Amino acid sequence: MRILFVLDRVENPASANAQLACRLAEELLQQGHTIHLLELWDGEAPPPAPPAGASQHTLPFADERLMNRALENGAKTGSPVPLRLLRLAAHPTAVAAAFRQLVLHNPRRTVDSRRKIERLDAEFHFDAVCTVCAPYRTAFALETAQISGKKLLWQLDPYASNKDYTAPGGYAREGQLLQAIDTAFITPQALPDYEGGPLSAWHDKVQVLGFPVLLPGGPVPPHTGLRCVFCGSLYPTLREPDFALKLFTALNAPDLTLTMAGRGWGPFEAAAQEAQSVLGARFTRPGLLPPAEAAALEVGADILLSLGNAFDNQMPSKLFSYLGTGKPLLHLAVTDTDPTLPYLARYPLALVLHEKDGATPEVIAALRRWLTDVQGKQLPYAQVAALYPEFTPGVVAQTFVARI
Repeated sequence: MRILFVLDRVENPASANAQLACRLAEELLQQGHTIHLLELWDGEAPPPAPPAGASQHTLPFADERLMNRALENGAKTGSPVPLRLLRLAAHPTAVAAAFRQLVLHNPRRTVDSRRKIERLDAEFHFDAVCTVCAPYRTAFALETAQISGKKLLWQLDPYASNKDYTAPGGYAREGQLLQAIDTAFITPQALPDYEGGPLSAWHDKVQVLGFPVLLPGGPVPPHTGLRCVFCGSLYPTLREPDFALKLFTALNAPDLTLTMAGRGWGPFEAAAQEAQSVLGARFTRPGLLPPAEAAALEVGADILLSLGNAFDNQMPSKLFSYLGTGKPLLHLAVTDTDPTLPYLARYPLALVLHEKDGATPEVIAALRRWLTDVQGKQLPYAQVAALYPEFTPGVVAQTFVARI
């Protein structure tokens, strides 16, 4: 089959959603399908090379990058609104982008994406076009696009039920979108919306799809000490580092280093500085890394650190890439309804600590014992794949193709 994936990297050049799509595209290529990628980017950080054998098409949106920076992505905290508007006024293209998006409710990203999808389909005659969400600009582009093949949404994050923001139009708008497409691929955590929930009318249009990231990890290169690594973004109220910092500061193990790579440290700078004052060089924050560098950091880790989400209808795909390595995994849960807990209960080398229990002496003692018990251990990939077959790339690709 001939399939077009539409990926949005405008807000985040290292988008995890785009990486997931490329991993699925790679698997589909190996199965003999023809894959095209339409990549939306910010006009500053070009998309990485596509998987070998895939055709890549790009659309730049420097105007929206400038708009987002000037308006600070609409964050409620930050610079005063007049200052943001002054910064916006310095870039005429950004002003135009803001007018189209905020006043006309017709963002250029949606309009130009739709036109590009239609032009590519007229040239290559795709069996299916799949937009990888979120963000949802491309989903709304596909909604009205005139194409010959099937319309697919891969909803890695929910729309109306997303607790990070208020989605314009809510469930009514999402239902309108679902009406126009053939299949929506969703995570297991989104199912309640379709089983007795507000999207039940579209139950037959959805298919649960795992993250295609359960891949074998290599052996840990020789080194001294114990390395604990977290790679991911931080967000106030959704994924915060405070509990992790308190744990490692209280543990204060002389042979243990903590590396936390990724963006979003601004609101947590005070907590980071406090941890730094205790741990010194044993605590590092290299910032947002290119995917290859982040992967290398994880390969060199002895322990992988997972931060639980505060919202129970979103599950980090990162968890399953961690599990695929077979390495010990420390998960810090924020809620009792954390959707990762049933998966972690199957994993022999997992330790789950709950933020509500705090960094008490008893919790620190349990962490110290676990670190001693799992040091140097790594599960065979075959054992992990047998525990989570639905997240192996081959099974994800088969499930995806079956709905086209």
